[in-house]
Amino acid sequence: MATNIDKQPDIKISVNQTFGIDSEMEVDAFSKKSEYVPEIDKNYKFDKETTLAILSGFAFNKRVLVQGYHGTGKSTHIEQIAARLNWPCVRVNLDSHISRIDLIGKDAIVLKDGKQVTEFNEGILPWSIQNPVALVFDEYDAGRPDVMFVIQRVLESEGSFTLLDKNKVIKQNKFFRLFATSNTIGLGDTTGLYHGTQQINQGQMDRWNIVTSLNYLSLDKEMEIIIAKNKNLNNNKGKEKVSNMIKVATLTRKGFIAGDISTVMSPRTVLHWAENTEIFKDIGYAFRVTFLNKCDDAEKNTIAEYYQRCFGEELKESLINVQI
Repeated sequence: MATNIDKQPDIKISVNQTFGIDSEMEVDAFSKKSEYVPEIDKNYKFDKETTLAILSGFAFNKRVLVQGYHGTGKSTHIEQIAARLNWPCVRVNLDSHISRIDLIGKDAIVLKDGKQVTEFNEGILPWSIQNPVALVFDEYDAGRPDVMFVIQRVLESEGSFTLLDKNKVIKQNKFFRLFATSNTIGLGDTTGLYHGTQQINQGQMDRWNIVTSLNYLSLDKEMEIIIAKNKNLNNNKGKEKVSNMIKVATLTRKGFIAGDISTVMSPRTVLHWAENTEIFKDIGYAFRVTFLNKCDDAEKNTIAEYYQRCFGEELKESLINVQI
């Protein structure tokens, strides 16, 4: 992978000034933005505890695992901190299709001086280790066992990485950082919600210096996010509508925890619901196409009841005249 990344941070930023957190911590940052730095979302709302945990990873080279339900913004949280530090950030989703070869690299046939020769192309892991990059493994608890053992080699902050394919030992760049996100806490799926997740062996879990949980926000905080993304709802009527949407979502979360339903509304789903309401001009229909149609038929009556309790009206089929 070609890169124009500066070799090291050259400024420090105040956590207090940049993130609005009462802390005297200063964090290394880059004055120039490279192609691998995420775009800043000016409306993003930071969770204090999660922000401090992630910032500690950047400032003190700690391995940070962010755990929580889907849709709570775990990966986005890391990206938005990296964006404000101008810190190059690369995300890798550890789904079942990611293999050891994808991470490490493989031989490829290339043309040199008009001749075909075999050349080893480094994967994302060796490249990241050698650069001041924040590497984020999404769905960390869904990784295949052979992939997880490759990652285990770089979990030590000072650990070197042996590239057997080239008989080469790679030392970590001083400003390489490693993060991961997961739905479970390494114990496998105990809820039935996250099929495909694996148990993570204790030796590997012990190598994560910091584990933080990012779960659902308070109603006020969640409303701030929805309103910030949908400014036309920033009025009394709009806020009342969003408040009721979040109350429906809260009931689904409580119902999920109690075992009454198996599908839960994440903050991301509420955001999509608000956006779809603006498209269809019908909050009930938007609810159906955003969430209800994803649910088990046996649970739809329960979820429709949640809607009725929050909006004071039954969820009905609607004929929609959409103008796009």
